[in-house]
Amino acid sequence: MILNVDGVEIFATTGGKDVDPKLPLVVFLHGAGFDHSMWALFSRWFSHHGYSVLAPDLPGHGKSKGALIPSISGMADWVTRLIAAAGATKAGLVGHSMGSLIALDTAARYPDKVSALSLIGVGCAMPVSPDLLNAAKDNDHDAIDMVSIWGFGFNATLGGSQAPGLWMLGGGQRVLERDAPGVLFNDLAACNDYKDALGAAAKVTAPTTLILGERDMMTPLKSGKQLAAAIAGSTQVVLPGAGHMLTAERPDDVLAALVTANAQK
Repeated sequence: MILNVDGVEIFATTGGKDVDPKLPLVVFLHGAGFDHSMWALFSRWFSHHGYSVLAPDLPGHGKSKGALIPSISGMADWVTRLIAAAGATKAGLVGHSMGSLIALDTAARYPDKVSALSLIGVGCAMPVSPDLLNAAKDNDHDAIDMVSIWGFGFNATLGGSQAPGLWMLGGGQRVLERDAPGVLFNDLAACNDYKDALGAAAKVTAPTTLILGERDMMTPLKSGKQLAAAIAGSTQVVLPGAGHMLTAERPDDVLAALVTANAQK
């Protein structure tokens, strides 16, 4: 569907059903350089099990128009306006990687807008290596290669997709290759510049679940556990052997954790 947010046309998938303002809303926020397509399984399940769903392309990403937003806090402000544009007052937020930082910052600064918080592939900080930042700034394919190599766990490099016939590594690269110039750099820089994850965590009041990969090289498990410790009453789900791209590597386990998390609200 197309939503008007700040006078800009924003594309969001709804999981196959129209948004119903009478149902609880779940908003899915994608990671750096990605788009709504990463949420296909999850958005469809929720939309067919008593929820309204929005999985938007952030401004300047995918099918959405508008200028890129250069900061995590700016993206969080935008999420609140997206929720309002959908005719809702609050939503459960689900984020992956950069999307998790956006969801976290939204929950910390707009607690009345967030009914539940699910953070996938997240840490108390998300520093980005200078080599990756420079490659992304130059729109060099090396940036896509680095994200792919560091993002997917070992098993993903051998195949191992839970959806027969899909190539996880190649599929992730194709999405990043569709980005307009500057998109990946904008997002990675926003993650690198965001320094207040622990401060934000201390302010979160919504029920929170963190879904973490045991072998995540981009947001290491130790960092995710540190963030979880700063969120009062949070729940941790650690997936053995998984890397950073949990939604592709372990979709069934992630879905199970999300169903439980959003039933807590």
